[in-house]
Amino acid sequence: MKRFLKNIFSINSISLTLCATFLVVILLLTGIPFLDLMELKTYDLRFLSRGRLEPSPAIVMAVIDEKSLDTEGRWPWPRSKIAKLVDMLSQDGAKVIGFDIGFLEADENSHSDLALASAIKGSSAMVILGYFFHMSEDALNYRIDKEEIDQRLEQISPSKYPLIIYEDQNMEIFPFIKSFCPEVNLEILTKATKYSGYFNMLPDKDGVLRWMPIIIECGEDIFPPLSLLCAWHYLDQPQLMVKVAAYGVEGIQMGERFIPTDENGVMLINYLGPPKTFPHFSISDILHGRIPDGTFKDKIVLVGPTAVGIYDLRNSPFSPIFPGVEFHATIIDNILKQRFINRPEWARTFDLLAIIILGVITGMMLPRLSALMGLFSASGLFILYILIARWLFVSFGIWLNIVYPLLVLSITYSSLTVYHYMTEERERRKIKMAFSRYVSSSVINEMLENPKRLKLGGEEKVLTVLFSDLEDFTTYSERFPPNEMVNILNDYFTEMTDQIFAYQGTLKEYVADEVMAIFGAPLNQADHAEKACAAALSMQERLRSLRQEWSDMGRPALRARTGINSGRMLAGNLGSTYRFSYGVLGDQVNLSSRLEGLNKLYGTEVLIGENTARLVEGSFILRELDQVRVKGKKKPVRVYELVARSEVSLPPDREQAFSYYAAGLEAYRQQRWEQALINFKKVNKLWPEDKANKLMAERCQVYQRVPPKGEWDGIFRERRK
Repeated sequence: MKRFLKNIFSINSISLTLCATFLVVILLLTGIPFLDLMELKTYDLRFLSRGRLEPSPAIVMAVIDEKSLDTEGRWPWPRSKIAKLVDMLSQDGAKVIGFDIGFLEADENSHSDLALASAIKGSSAMVILGYFFHMSEDALNYRIDKEEIDQRLEQISPSKYPLIIYEDQNMEIFPFIKSFCPEVNLEILTKATKYSGYFNMLPDKDGVLRWMPIIIECGEDIFPPLSLLCAWHYLDQPQLMVKVAAYGVEGIQMGERFIPTDENGVMLINYLGPPKTFPHFSISDILHGRIPDGTFKDKIVLVGPTAVGIYDLRNSPFSPIFPGVEFHATIIDNILKQRFINRPEWARTFDLLAIIILGVITGMMLPRLSALMGLFSASGLFILYILIARWLFVSFGIWLNIVYPLLVLSITYSSLTVYHYMTEERERRKIKMAFSRYVSSSVINEMLENPKRLKLGGEEKVLTVLFSDLEDFTTYSERFPPNEMVNILNDYFTEMTDQIFAYQGTLKEYVADEVMAIFGAPLNQADHAEKACAAALSMQERLRSLRQEWSDMGRPALRARTGINSGRMLAGNLGSTYRFSYGVLGDQVNLSSRLEGLNKLYGTEVLIGENTARLVEGSFILRELDQVRVKGKKKPVRVYELVARSEVSLPPDREQAFSYYAAGLEAYRQQRWEQALINFKKVNKLWPEDKANKLMAERCQVYQRVPPKGEWDGIFRERRK
């Protein structure tokens, strides 16, 4: 399990991006039924978002609606009634009459069939009957022999209309939609008309009609649909050709018009709108002369049922209840107005490129952005691609795949988001574990919220270091049993650490009875010196409270000495491959430790270096004590006692004592020993417990008896570490 998790975390953003992109490319090439169905739904949504288009004025419909059934009686009607309809449409000047109705069986009155045949033959309009193909032998529910099939094909022989096929030299078999046998109209009616066209359609798996086969192969011939024949005759029978390329059918050339298809001769239907987009005229109104003269003049009139219960309910992108006759009207409109939905050969290449580009852009973008900006950017790409695909669909009738490109975007975004969440959580846990013992919870939370502010590893920067050591702790160790001293130390360290954490300090370590803390790392803190000084004062205040609490418990009255120094030092993970911890290195760190030791000399509790003094000047009350060259350093440093915060009011005698001490220190440096002693004696009267003042007075007395030799710089040389 550990190895598995390690392998997961070894994956990077590039690998995830490439895997997601490659996966979606494979899915596109192989085809996933569910995803392909989703793409069809996006195709439908593009129609709905586009809205309704105005139909060609050349197309109208004479429909068998509820009104016609109420007036003329139940369907089917006598053929004589249909004959009367043909006569009236012809008299009104209709140019083409197409029947989306099958006359497959003889009328009860044979004269009715003769009347309809006579009306068709004598019509001034081109009357085109419809029929349908059985696409397989299984589709027939009765037996039929080859001779019968040949007879039926003879009635609708394509020799009646010129079809010229451009044959590719490498193609032996054209990939047309193949059928088994036609179900034709009565022979008397078929012979009366010159042309018949099929009205087969190809619904997708979800039942929606999006395609229309413009050519169907049966036997050795190919046949056109009712809609194409209506348009062809309306355009005065221009040259009609099937264009075939190496990959299959390109489309149908009809004079100057071109009908694009897929390689099997199937055309995408460009729906104009919901039902009744085309003008509907009730046959009842036509038969009873209630339609204005000239309504059908020079028009294509499609005759078919729309009444519920007598026609097949078709499903379209606009409506699940769409009259079949209106499908044919839509196809005729597409041909006449040359507005098609096309999926050209280059669209497949475009889809692949879109998958690769969207995957790569998402993979490159997300690691460089925050979670919120990444979400906005990915959502923007998502919406932008949809808008581009919709624009190409609406403006140019080009169908580009939406589902697979958006799938790679979604997978890449999701996988990278999960990956980054897992790795960030791993880093968060790592940071929390690494620093939970060194810094306060508030600092850890800030690290986790602003990881850019955190820099692990070696980094040179200006920091402040605090050393605090218990005074005469060894003496107490001899008086108390070890377990009691351990308890005392644990309580002491807990209280002191709380004060360090309260001012966002980083606990470096405990060494015996010493505490070391860092301020300004690992998180940058502009006021690191002020925080260190505030922490030191708070530690001394808490220790005074502990002394009072512990006195009743018989515990020792512990006192601590603290040294603080600021400067440039190296901060980072220090140690070996076996063990390391966060720490600091440099001369300024060592000086802080030396300052802690100097407290014993001057009798003070907190000493700070001059670098720290410059950083906190104005925020704290400081007293300059001396200028010292500590052991191991050539450059002297001014030493200051940290007294209190600047807003604290000191007693008047203490302020006066500090003033005399400063005057005495200045006279001391100028070798005016007498004047210096006068000031130091004044301090002693006001504050006799001040050990630093007594130390400086003793030096003046020594130098009075034995003046310093040569050029004296006023620097005290500390011989101890």
